[in-house]
Amino acid sequence: MLAYVLRRVLYAIPILIGVNLITFALFFVVNTPDDMARMQLGTKRVTAEAVERWKAERGYDKPLLWNARASGLAKLGDTVFYRKSARLFALDFGAAEDGRNIAAEIRARMWPSLALAIPVFIVGLAVNISFALAMAFFRATYLDFWGVVLCVIMMSISTLFYIIAGQYLVAKLWAVVPISGYDTGLQAIKFLILPVCIGVVSGIGAGSRWYRTLFLEEMGRDYVRTARAKGLSEAVVLFRHVLKNAMIPILTGVVVVIPLLFMGSLLMESFFGIPGLGSYTIDAIHSQDFAVVRVMVFIGSVLYIAGLLLTDISYTLVDPRVRLG
Repeated sequence: MLAYVLRRVLYAIPILIGVNLITFALFFVVNTPDDMARMQLGTKRVTAEAVERWKAERGYDKPLLWNARASGLAKLGDTVFYRKSARLFALDFGAAEDGRNIAAEIRARMWPSLALAIPVFIVGLAVNISFALAMAFFRATYLDFWGVVLCVIMMSISTLFYIIAGQYLVAKLWAVVPISGYDTGLQAIKFLILPVCIGVVSGIGAGSRWYRTLFLEEMGRDYVRTARAKGLSEAVVLFRHVLKNAMIPILTGVVVVIPLLFMGSLLMESFFGIPGLGSYTIDAIHSQDFAVVRVMVFIGSVLYIAGLLLTDISYTLVDPRVRLG
């Protein structure tokens, strides 16, 4: 097990380097350091000297990927990419282009993100599995048929529609909760009720349909027919046997998502004015703050790789027959 974990960690290093390289290339395809300087300094009456000074202060006066004027390893090391990306592996996030400490911003903003993401994750998981079990229990009936139709319809609707409709109906017309905003402590609950409900509802279609497929696949196996032949009721078969044996594929989707809860929701936080990591990333993209964008992409990649590793390890806990080599 330890050798497997170490090997996967080593495999993650070139993956993270590749992710950083792709992020770097995509960002600077549409931007140049001069564009970033003008965005931060203001587009009006910015002198060339001010642009060059801004670039020199933040290390953007170097070549992007290859320094032809340097010698040896400095051709790669004395570049914007190396100077900005290498320290990420030491978890040194540095400062944003506006001078604010990125690590401090992440520590402050992760709590609103978690306050939104964790309830959506837990409630959504319970609702999706319960609805899927109901459709599987009443399979080949009108309840199952219209349940699948409802799932397909909900899958076809954009999350933006749920957000806009929820804000208009619940917050504006009915005035049940605030349209947007955030507060600290228990006062944050009134601002989180609507986005949590929308997050759960928007995920019912895809989640329930997927879990239903898993349950129906398990219900067609030999051990289920054997359990029925022994006289066990359909409810006992479904909840005691089918649900238990469907936990491995369910665990795959659940465990890999858990680390990503830290990153928050881009759409939800932006539309509801929640000062989390999702809105932090969107604001950084709008302001062309490459320092923040690369850190958030790096953290997201690390968390996703960690989620995949946790998924593999959890297999051995759920099913001892699975061995990691």
